[in-house]
Amino acid sequence: MSNKRKPPAEPTVTFWGAARTVTGSMHRLDACGRSLLLDCGLFQGRRDESRRRNQAFPFRPKGIDAVLLSHAHIDHCGNLPNLVRQGFAGPIYCTPATRALAGVMLGDAAKIHEEDAAYLNRHREKGAPAVEPIYDGRDVYRTLLRLQAVPYDTPFAVGPGLEARFADAGHLLGSAMIGLRMEAPGGERRLTFTGDLGRPGLPILRDPEPVPAGDLLISESTYGGHTHEPVEETAERLGQVVRQTADRGGQLIIPAFSVGRTQTIVYFLHQLMNAGRLRDLPVFVDSPMAVRATEVFRAHPECFNDETLRLLRESPDLFGERHVRYVEKVHDSIALNDRQEPCVIISASGMCEAGRILHHLKHHVEDPRSTILIVGFQAPDTLGRRLVERRPEVRILGRTFALKAEVVVLNGLSSHADHGDLLRSLGPLAGTARRVRLVHGEPERAAALAEGLRAAGFEDVAIPDRGESAVV
Repeated sequence: MSNKRKPPAEPTVTFWGAARTVTGSMHRLDACGRSLLLDCGLFQGRRDESRRRNQAFPFRPKGIDAVLLSHAHIDHCGNLPNLVRQGFAGPIYCTPATRALAGVMLGDAAKIHEEDAAYLNRHREKGAPAVEPIYDGRDVYRTLLRLQAVPYDTPFAVGPGLEARFADAGHLLGSAMIGLRMEAPGGERRLTFTGDLGRPGLPILRDPEPVPAGDLLISESTYGGHTHEPVEETAERLGQVVRQTADRGGQLIIPAFSVGRTQTIVYFLHQLMNAGRLRDLPVFVDSPMAVRATEVFRAHPECFNDETLRLLRESPDLFGERHVRYVEKVHDSIALNDRQEPCVIISASGMCEAGRILHHLKHHVEDPRSTILIVGFQAPDTLGRRLVERRPEVRILGRTFALKAEVVVLNGLSSHADHGDLLRSLGPLAGTARRVRLVHGEPERAAALAEGLRAAGFEDVAIPDRGESAVV
């Protein structure tokens, strides 16, 4: 019998999530005799389709050896507890800040799944089988035990012949691009996964690092073909929207992701009030998860840019304790809807699909004095998208309401790179990346970015379908 080592097979990536859509990031890498997942996120869309897509994996979870997690947003990490529930028993590698934030995000997601299942069970037809939550708090606990934190720019072994490194993506506290080096027929291969790439010049976080070189480059494309307005203009427009709403006696309702976007908005409001450009208006952050997430932000200054570190030294209440009240208890949240005076209410979820924001929208959507401020991407088939489209009527918590409140969209607060940012970040790899695959974008956005990348000198650029594969 020969003792020669079997030559490694061609490393291959199969795109199982965020393919021709923005949510549910999940890509399987088979290399060096190992199977890894790049992210394991929740698909978000219509309730029935989301439940079906999230519940069943297109592979055996027991067959996955490890997960590399780019960041803690729920569409990237949110299905990890289900993976563990169904038999995954390997390590989940991420940065220290991502490990801390994932605990906040996944705990909240489990609560939503359990409440969702309880609601469906209360309303199921007689004799129909009981609905089980996709996962629960026990699954989250078992998942968190598997998270292994690795700092930025620290190479680590994922298996024989497989080495990974995290580079700062500048998108969210702890967010990372993933660079992988692996053995393959004919020599070493490199894979780069951008995760969600941030914007340079945003407050709080450092700018993204250079994108690691790769033979196969997997890039997000959320804002392909779109240009964000400058950050400074966005801050000024935010102040204008607050002033205009307050002047007409209304309330400003801001659906915002509890992790990342909420802290950025609080930062801007804090700066505007301190500079005297905005009167000291009551600001409420109505999200227990945002409270916990803000504590995680405070605990990880290694992710902050120099300006934020300087401001923290000068003003320890940078995240707004002097101007902002954080609301945790349910009765305090309910009481906000009895307020008559102008105020700002920031609440989750960011796409208006669950959480306390639904109750605030229900109370204010028919008030022409009030403003609904949309500050991030809204996926198709979500209430947030229907508000952006300014539908005459919207359904909230099972009831139909006339949309009379003003709707304002501020995409300049997005923490995603826009078209120009993506081209500037990826451009230096033209001529070295043999293949580019665009994920995490609606088809028209991905197509616009693909056209720009081809013009920049990338030859093999494609937008994979779900289940399609590419050789590294």
